[in-house]
Amino acid sequence: MLLATWLISDILAISSVVIAGWYIYYKLHIFKFWQKRGVFYVEPTFPTGNIMPIVIGKRSQAEFFGDIYHRYKQHPLVGIYMLHKPFLIINDLDLTRDVLAKQFTNFHDRGFFCNEKTDPLSGHLFQLPGKKWRNLRVKLTPTFTAGKLKQMFPIMKDIGNTLATYLEEKAQTRSTIDVKDVFSRYAVDIIMSAAFGITCDSLENPDNEFRYWGKKIFDPKPLWNALIVWAPQVFDFFSIPYTDKDVTNFFINVFKETVEYRESNNIERKDFLNLLMQLMRNGYVEADDNSEAATLAKNKLTMTEAAAQAFVFYLAGFETSSTTVTFCLYELAMHQDIQNKVREEIQTHLEKHGGDLTYDAVNEMTYLHKVISETLRKYPPVTVLNRICTNETTMEGTKFVIPKGIAVTIPVFGIHRDANIYPNPDKFDPERFSEENIKTRHPYAYLPFGEGPRICIGLRFGLIQTKVAVINALLKNKMTLAPETPTTLDYEPGSLILIPKGGVHLTIEPLK
Repeated sequence: MLLATWLISDILAISSVVIAGWYIYYKLHIFKFWQKRGVFYVEPTFPTGNIMPIVIGKRSQAEFFGDIYHRYKQHPLVGIYMLHKPFLIINDLDLTRDVLAKQFTNFHDRGFFCNEKTDPLSGHLFQLPGKKWRNLRVKLTPTFTAGKLKQMFPIMKDIGNTLATYLEEKAQTRSTIDVKDVFSRYAVDIIMSAAFGITCDSLENPDNEFRYWGKKIFDPKPLWNALIVWAPQVFDFFSIPYTDKDVTNFFINVFKETVEYRESNNIERKDFLNLLMQLMRNGYVEADDNSEAATLAKNKLTMTEAAAQAFVFYLAGFETSSTTVTFCLYELAMHQDIQNKVREEIQTHLEKHGGDLTYDAVNEMTYLHKVISETLRKYPPVTVLNRICTNETTMEGTKFVIPKGIAVTIPVFGIHRDANIYPNPDKFDPERFSEENIKTRHPYAYLPFGEGPRICIGLRFGLIQTKVAVINALLKNKMTLAPETPTTLDYEPGSLILIPKGGVHLTIEPLK
């Protein structure tokens, strides 16, 4: 008994010395990085630096970085610590342009976890670094041209018709709907059809397997999601994947089976999967009636590489488009005058096109575009942009030399809610995006899709998908706030994407 007491005492004493040494090392070395370089910084806390509110799920990423931006925006550069790593927040819009475009060669990587051996589905365009990203971007750019998008529009139109029927049935009984849930199902149906060539009908069958796996991917995981962005080296060090192995196996197998079925039956369909098959077969995407030059490349995509691109297409469409529709309809339910104006424009352009919802009709709806733009301003799905300094460089107008390997963060949510850029920023005002008002703002004051060479490659697809959803929701129905829906939203703290906490519930009724 006495021996055990001594052992416990020794262990506690040694542990105390280790922790004390660790604390001193952090305070005198790790947490002195910004101070030694003369950069303004937010005082860190041992041992997590400034990241604790995100790790424990107390604050959303949007709120965390938005607060730092608004508190310290007089400083163009602000240093923080995410665990032991120094991060540099860019508050100045000219410096933001430098990072995303002018000095892109020095900031071309996002710094997210990417390990194609342990996590095959991480090898997609969003997360790939350096040369691999550049080569893949060249291959994939022709898949998202206006011509290719127009070819895929019938898929959206058909699923939009199914959505319209579903909502009209709900409206007949003046039902309350969970908007995020309904439009996530709509998004799954479009993405699975366009990227995997599969009809899954999530609107009628919300518990189908494709919807199940999508929900599993986006289950809030505060610590896991914090690590993939702020400390991705943890996954490499322990050789663990971020994507659940069951998820990986499911999507790769579905993709492979569909490709093999099309090849064996000589099936060709105008969708994203067909374009990926061209990249697997030829290494380039074929031109449309000689109107586009084929982009040639030496290397063909492997089955797994192509599956990873279909997977990220699924991720982007599943969550970002559905949340944008959710926030948009939420705002329109609170502003009936704007909702009526959107509906009038929809009706006008449908009549112009003989009652048919065409690709051109959607693109002619300029007020709807303003409404979507204002939604993305107030509720950007991706609330921060991350880059890694890949070459030591000095930012224009500053004396600070950014060392190679330093992570840089651009607080999109904070910029979009800055009263000096967008007066009365909490007000929903589509006219902020009139041609006249856009010209008065800095070109890097609006970043829902990023900017520069790594701007979201699928932004046009996402916008069309979102607009088709809003058109079918409002054409024959009226949306109002349900009694349980607050007029001020909170955000899900454990999510990488801006998601309304508790969902958004609206009452839908037929137009009188």
